[in-house]
Amino acid sequence: MSTNSPKIPAAHEALCQLLEKRFEENRHRHPSLEWKEVILRLSRATEQQWASLGEMETTGGAPDTVVLPGFKAPFVFADFCAESPAGRRSLCYDQQALHARKQNKPAGSAQQWATDMGVKLLTETQYRYLQDLEPFDLKTSSWVDTPEEIRKLGGAIFCDRRYNTVFTYHNGAESYYAARGFRALLEI
Repeated sequence: MSTNSPKIPAAHEALCQLLEKRFEENRHRHPSLEWKEVILRLSRATEQQWASLGEMETTGGAPDTVVLPGFKAPFVFADFCAESPAGRRSLCYDQQALHARKQNKPAGSAQQWATDMGVKLLTETQYRYLQDLEPFDLKTSSWVDTPEEIRKLGGAIFCDRRYNTVFTYHNGAESYYAARGFRALLEI
């Protein structure tokens, strides 16, 4: 990290160095950004935001910066791991689905884990936007934020990439699979 960078709390220096390395190695994800913009925003992050970013990393998300349309912030952090984050799989969609399941309950729900982490599930539009930057979920799938009209009927949607095409599918919200997790984003 350069000596002219804003001050990052010592507890977060290792994560910051990892993020900087990932940022530099993946310039195609954020061609209009400079690291100095990222480090300035990180220097203003709350402890909860640092915890959320750390959780994205430790659960296998490999977060990196990206400019996503529709946000006030100039960039967000999003999961860019090759497959759905390994530490966030085998979850049903939300708490309502978890409570409705009578047998073989999963460890939790994607929506609740995201809330507990302080992040948001990607929308289908955001998922497709990130897939335009680089392919991922070639062997796994990821729950995405489901429109209320689908959820009211008991369903939830997820996405993946097969045959060089991004697909959106549906399942009962209570379903869960070892190869399905969720991708998240964090605005700082």
